[in-house]
Amino acid sequence: MNAVNTAHAPGFTPRKLYFVLAIAEACTWTLLITGLILRATTGIDQTLFTTIGGLHGFVFIAYGATSILIAFNQRWGFWMGLLAVITAILPYATIPFELVQAKRGALEGPWRREATDDPRDARPLDRLFRWFLNHPILLILVIVLAIVAVFTTLLIIGPPGGR
Repeated sequence: MNAVNTAHAPGFTPRKLYFVLAIAEACTWTLLITGLILRATTGIDQTLFTTIGGLHGFVFIAYGATSILIAFNQRWGFWMGLLAVITAILPYATIPFELVQAKRGALEGPWRREATDDPRDARPLDRLFRWFLNHPILLILVIVLAIVAVFTTLLIIGPPGGR
């Protein structure tokens, strides 16, 4: 795949989308850590802390979903995709991961909306992926519903470490 400069490309290229989610995930880590410190030192209102935790959890899951989407589009392979998701577990690890991937050129190029000569484009999963990319509203809806389902399940299970 030829690298395409997407620095000034319109819309959310894979690189731009991944950058936005990596930064958002790191920002919510800052909110969460600040909330933990305030809860320990000033007795922050539990409702505010729960809201911060929920926001971080939602962005965490959205980053994970975006990592999977980008990994598939960029053909990173299973292990690199898994590493991308794992970076969200470590505070601020999403930013250096995104920077390294951008430097490697692993985020360059457009969305794979059209089949190419690559034999992988003939696989059923790749055809389905392209179909969803060509129906972005439906793709966003499916991703949002998946995020909401995971988020709701995790809320039912309860916060990490118990209540």
